[in-house]
Amino acid sequence: MTTDFMITEKDVQKASEILSRYKAAKANLDARVLENEEWFRLRHWGKLRSEKERERRHSAWLFNSIINKHADFMDQLPECTVLPRESGDTALAKRLTSVIPVVLERNNWHSVYSDAAYKKLKTGTAVLGVFWNSESDGGLGEIDIKCIDILNIFWEPGVRDIQKSRNIFTVDLVDNDLLLEAYPFLEGRLGKGADTVAYTYDKNIDTSDKSPVVDWYYKKRVGGRTLLHYVKFVNGTLLYASENDELYRDRGWYDHGFYPFVFDPLFKEEGTPTGFGFIDIMKETQEEIDILSNEIVRNARLGSRKRYFTRVEGAVNEEEFADFNRDFVHVAGSSIGEESIREIGFTPMSSTYITVLNNKINELKETSGNRDFSQGSTAGGVTSGTAITALQEAGNKLSRDMINSTYNAFSSVCTLVIELMRQFYTVPRTMRITGEGGEEVYTLFDNSALTRGLEELLRAPVFDVKVKAHKMNAYQRSLQNQDALNFYTLGFFSPDRAVESLACMELIDIENKEKIKSIIRENAALGGALND
Repeated sequence: MTTDFMITEKDVQKASEILSRYKAAKANLDARVLENEEWFRLRHWGKLRSEKERERRHSAWLFNSIINKHADFMDQLPECTVLPRESGDTALAKRLTSVIPVVLERNNWHSVYSDAAYKKLKTGTAVLGVFWNSESDGGLGEIDIKCIDILNIFWEPGVRDIQKSRNIFTVDLVDNDLLLEAYPFLEGRLGKGADTVAYTYDKNIDTSDKSPVVDWYYKKRVGGRTLLHYVKFVNGTLLYASENDELYRDRGWYDHGFYPFVFDPLFKEEGTPTGFGFIDIMKETQEEIDILSNEIVRNARLGSRKRYFTRVEGAVNEEEFADFNRDFVHVAGSSIGEESIREIGFTPMSSTYITVLNNKINELKETSGNRDFSQGSTAGGVTSGTAITALQEAGNKLSRDMINSTYNAFSSVCTLVIELMRQFYTVPRTMRITGEGGEEVYTLFDNSALTRGLEELLRAPVFDVKVKAHKMNAYQRSLQNQDALNFYTLGFFSPDRAVESLACMELIDIENKEKIKSIIRENAALGGALND
């Protein structure tokens, strides 16, 4: 690296060599991700160890487990509450709590979260990127939140915390004509074909007119500070470097100094920021289920039709004998004997194999935590709605654990969003937020409050992010509604019982607890039972 804060194409060549080493170290992970995708698409017969001549039927038990886990994720879409670390920042924290959902909505967060949940379940790791897009909103700029394909991101081998990697690279294929339009000096310097790992698609995708564009992020210590810098290049040709830009040379690409990526592993592995997913632990059982199912179906097909031995010089017309639509079958000679045609004996498969198959199916259900009650089944004679809900909640502890780890990642995403607001929201922009009464309110928001005190060398406002589920499933909503009716029936909202009601509320843990307490106090104030 040059000492005058200038990035040259020589540095780009060194970065390309580092990227090649990172790619080689990540080859096994890429291969596993590609294989898991084939299993998810029910195209896994090419991955099985069985003979090629077997009937290639596949069951969807593994697929069913994945989509049910995904449904659990979508039932618990996260939302954030921003908490101040100092009392003077309370109003700003409350405002950020209203503004961040607007940024998420503009990024179609529901879809991004869905894609990330699928990737976490299938590949074992979801990667979210939080960037500043200076071209968005007609040049005003806006925050971009994206789900990154793990095949296209590369980091230093052996690090567990992605923020400790010396470099991070992302690779994206871009049409050559678009690159030439944006960078005319690339004429004659673009390659042909892709330099990235790709999934197997139904149709061949031509990438001969595309080039791999590399985004290179790296950290550098300058004057006791860690700066994050950014470089973009293609085929060894430098397109942009933040160290060459006077605006970012001394401050870094992002003021927060973190890589703009959040890794969300499912089952963590040591020595890597990634993890493994449900397909990795279920595909062996799914393979055995499919092989055994095919043998059972094959046996059933053999038993459903009769087969015969016939002599080469036999007297029976075989073509007519095999045609069930013929009323007459011609024979040669005056008689038909056992020597002419004889039925082939058949021994049906023992019911033991059906038992083994069902046991394998139950094994897959147990392994994935996808039991009957978690899917809403009422097997076992349980018919009470409350009992079913209780069993579902008990059976969903695995899903809750997975979702809690995703909430940690979402908290990091919201923190990066706040930091990008602090750096780039220099111009006020209109936000449509939801007021306390549920009404829509339009407000202007900029970074003036987030950066206050910096000129006087005071500490900028710092916040913590608390995450909870935005929406609940139907059973949870029903229980919450029933709780509200029970409070009403028990007289919790009666003004003359406000003291007892508030004392009881202090002892219980329930959703919207503070809102309920507020309603009790308001009723008491109106009834004159409390002297506030």
